[in-house]
Amino acid sequence: MSIIPCEQNRTLRKMIEEYAEQLKTEAHKLGTHGLSEQEFYNSGLFRGAIERVRGQFSATMREKREFVQHILNYMQDCGYIADWDSAGEANRHDYVVQLTSGRTAIIELKGCLDGNNTNIFERPPHAQEFVIWSVCTNPGADPQHNAWSGIHTRLSAEIIFREQRVDGIVIWDMVCGTVGRICPKIANDSNRQVRVGPFVLPPPCIYVLPETIPSPRNNPHPTPQRLENVQLLKAFHDCFNGRDDEVNYVDFEVAHQGSDTVRKTRVVRDGETQRESDATAIRRA
Repeated sequence: MSIIPCEQNRTLRKMIEEYAEQLKTEAHKLGTHGLSEQEFYNSGLFRGAIERVRGQFSATMREKREFVQHILNYMQDCGYIADWDSAGEANRHDYVVQLTSGRTAIIELKGCLDGNNTNIFERPPHAQEFVIWSVCTNPGADPQHNAWSGIHTRLSAEIIFREQRVDGIVIWDMVCGTVGRICPKIANDSNRQVRVGPFVLPPPCIYVLPETIPSPRNNPHPTPQRLENVQLLKAFHDCFNGRDDEVNYVDFEVAHQGSDTVRKTRVVRDGETQRESDATAIRRA
């Protein structure tokens, strides 16, 4: 049982760790700084360079946005969505998608889901569907940890506490299906891959959430929506060769325990529970 089919590539992770150690001990030999080994490490040059590179990787969204642009253009060209547009920096969401039915879907773009940025979102009033799309470009990241951290630890708390309805989650990016993140969905059937611009992609991982906000007194255990009711998720599913037994359905069960509001999170795929939490108190920073 697993919350997401793919797993961290442990061989690659080990290589990353080994290379990081080599880099720390051999860094003084690189470049033209002219410092001795002791001077180099005492100067802060190495730490400063690492922080600069880390910040550049973290801050840039261009690569992620180019990936999303390719996907949405492909979906529009194939007739799965009618139109789409970037929401612009002034908004608290990223993309507006017009579905073929006339409905308006909003996409909020996130990274690996295990960070505090996952908690920052606002469903706009005109959204008939609101979907969070995780684009995690770090091949050394752990998909199992990130998916559970995002869905249970972060999103469930925000949905319940702030009453912010999220209709679904898509976890899918350009690393999926590569050596860095091997995808079981295409292990025995490469025909399921779809070429979109420079990318060759497996089907996305889709999570369908409840249509109503969980509430201890009035709505303690809302069930997930049907995939067909969240038309943007259905469009992703159909356009990129998804199978019905691969769709994940998420439900939350909430209650009061003393002064705490607690929730259970459950993820079901193909009729079987893949992961379920204990009753966990909502704690927000």
